[in-house]
Amino acid sequence: MPELPEVETIARGVHERLRGDRIVEAWFSRRREPFKTPLARQAKGLEGRAILAVHRTGKHIVCELSPADGSPMAGLQAKPSAQWIVHLGMTGRLLVTTPDAPVAPHTHARLSLTSGRELRFVDPRRFGRLEFRELSLRAGFRAPGADPMEVTAAEFARLFRGRKLAIKAALLNQKLLSGVGNIYADESLFRAGIRPRRQSGRLTRAELEALLLALREVLEHAIRLGGSSVSDYVDADGVRGFFQLEHCVYQRTGLPCRHCKALIRRILVAGRGTHYCPRCQR
Repeated sequence: MPELPEVETIARGVHERLRGDRIVEAWFSRRREPFKTPLARQAKGLEGRAILAVHRTGKHIVCELSPADGSPMAGLQAKPSAQWIVHLGMTGRLLVTTPDAPVAPHTHARLSLTSGRELRFVDPRRFGRLEFRELSLRAGFRAPGADPMEVTAAEFARLFRGRKLAIKAALLNQKLLSGVGNIYADESLFRAGIRPRRQSGRLTRAELEALLLALREVLEHAIRLGGSSVSDYVDADGVRGFFQLEHCVYQRTGLPCRHCKALIRRILVAGRGTHYCPRCQR
């Protein structure tokens, strides 16, 4: 599943390419699974609106949309009146392309734009979700947990206070922290020198501060490298990321640690495959 760096990379790519573009027509497949908003209402809500901005919220991509009033470029300073919310699920892709580009199997949405480009949502396993929100009727989308790129050290420490969860499981809990998944939990715990089964509520303030710093460093570096392409992930142009080439522990079971040469181990924590170095992490 794409995690925070992958979602951030895609959101930035779509924003750079489509900000100010207007949706002329919206086409959706007849597969019901990807749609949180009924197809007819989603298409009617999107058509005629300009894309004012695209950003990441947790593991979701949020397109801020103008009123559907047909004004030139929708006035990029206009206040958003609607949102199109994309969750990529396990295998979802959000691609900027042209109408004549081959249509991939499992394409569930095609937004035709005034620039002549298309924004397509492709999802073979159909765990992704698409939602349209009219902001006059509902509040804007918010992630359930704190954002690791914005949370303060004090707030981060409070998230885990008194909790018996293993720290790896706590990092994956989206109600506590939004956006972190298996890859970046493993890599951050390695960088902070913390074993994944340590009880989160027993970590010291210093350990939690080190973990937050490590988490941000790992996420920021992964964003710079375009994310980790360990499965189906590609960015808005269909290009794979490169951070998987720098993984220290994730999916390196039995290989020597890049720091101390001890063999990387794999265990299960909260039902998830978890990778760590038995010497570097305590």
